[in-house]
Amino acid sequence: MRITMILPALTEATSPLFRPIKYSLFPPLGLATLAGYLRPDDDVRIIDEHVERPRLDDDRPDLVVIQPYITSARRSYRLADAYRARGVHVAMGGLHVTSLPEEAAAHADTVFVGPGEDTWPVFLDDLRRGRPGRRYDSTNRTLVGLPPVRRDLIKRHRYLVPNSIVVSRGCPHHCDFCYKDAFFSGGRSFYTQTVDAALAEIDRLPGRHVYFLDDHLFGNRRFAEALFDGMTGLGRVWQAAGTVDAVLAPGLLERAVDAGLRSLFVGFETINGDNLEQQRKRQNIGRDYSAVIRRLHDLGVMVNASFVFGMDGDRPDVFDRTVSWAIDQGIETATFHIMTPYPGTKLYARMEAQGRILHHDWDLYDTRHTVFRPTGMTGRQLEDGYWRAYREFYRWGSIWRGASTKPVPRDRLRHLAYAGGWKKFEPLWDLLIRGGQVLHALPLLEAALGSFGARRSSERRSSEDRSDERRSGARSSDQRHASERSSDQRRSGSTGDARQPQTGSRSGREPVAFDHVVSGVTSAGRGADG
Repeated sequence: MRITMILPALTEATSPLFRPIKYSLFPPLGLATLAGYLRPDDDVRIIDEHVERPRLDDDRPDLVVIQPYITSARRSYRLADAYRARGVHVAMGGLHVTSLPEEAAAHADTVFVGPGEDTWPVFLDDLRRGRPGRRYDSTNRTLVGLPPVRRDLIKRHRYLVPNSIVVSRGCPHHCDFCYKDAFFSGGRSFYTQTVDAALAEIDRLPGRHVYFLDDHLFGNRRFAEALFDGMTGLGRVWQAAGTVDAVLAPGLLERAVDAGLRSLFVGFETINGDNLEQQRKRQNIGRDYSAVIRRLHDLGVMVNASFVFGMDGDRPDVFDRTVSWAIDQGIETATFHIMTPYPGTKLYARMEAQGRILHHDWDLYDTRHTVFRPTGMTGRQLEDGYWRAYREFYRWGSIWRGASTKPVPRDRLRHLAYAGGWKKFEPLWDLLIRGGQVLHALPLLEAALGSFGARRSSERRSSEDRSDERRSGARSSDQRHASERSSDQRRSGSTGDARQPQTGSRSGREPVAFDHVVSGVTSAGRGADG
């Protein structure tokens, strides 16, 4: 069977003059994962329109699989209609299809609602028997037995971060503005691979750098701790996403750093506490954001902070206050968003009931445009403030101000290189992307990530080792003195009976020098399907 899998380009990534680096970061892992279920004799290819634009006019496979996001929906539907006109069976799935399956079904022969690990193999069997269904709804949620990702289909040289990986699905939290609850409706909304399977997938990745694309890598502590323990000593440097409560959890972040964590995406979302309750971002309520950043920086982890503007508690001053706070905290990189009510979310349902949705032009649901009626400012103020936040945070003066919060010159230099390199050299990134050479920049990323995080981790371990040595030395000294006293007693004819007070003993009995309590440490179960 011949299969073509397509990730259509997002609207904002299709400019003929400019293509930001962020659209060439990661390969389409979702499609490569589905390809793992195909037979060895199937002829399959993956096309990512963010990094290549091949002519598809004459493409006539047996099956085309299209994965739309909301701002690529229009492009996806045009592709689907063209393939169907040529008699090709079109299958579509993903976030947008799950949110609006009837809309997608008008352009596809088969739609998938929810994750596809359970429904995709069933569909393939049905298709080979000539009886493909119109709709497949996911209900059985597990990653046990997931086949290896077909990384041989990924054109590594076109991506800055080809070593991206996902070892879990979903998130344990339920924020109103997030797609997650809609996508995972009808079954478990957070589950993981086995730790052994995750480590095996990591072992397949060449080089040092790894980027976990999981919504919340720390969401199942038992799984996360076992994963980090398994990665410790592999020499990896990696990035991931986590929450403020996970950062503050005692002991968890330290294990991640020992395993190679060097940069963490954290959804702070807003510095206005009233907004958190309204959006059910409960894992952030009452948390000390400054303590979160200090904890990350103290352990040598860079911070990529996420902020959302336009919540009902925001006023026109929120942009300048947020940017100023982020710079003063020494945050290395930040992403800003205009709150966007995606269809299928609780936020969308609430705003639609209030009559606040302005239109359904999905091309503009890109977190850069105002698609609803805000309460604390005008739509124009919201968009202008969003763009001003980016300009102000990434000015050279702001980057230097943020870098100056770092205690040592090496850390300041890394801040300057990382933040400046990300936003100030877009023309160079564009040149590398268009020439298919962006992977050559990966060693620079690895160097920036590893420049002081490993040193911090090593310093902490050395400090802990010295403390252990001091404690061990104290115990050895106690044991030596006890032994000497016991010898003296034997030489003087004393029985050393602990029940009978000895002359000169403060406690009335001999000190118990070696009461070692051995703890049975249970590891997080390598076979646990979170």
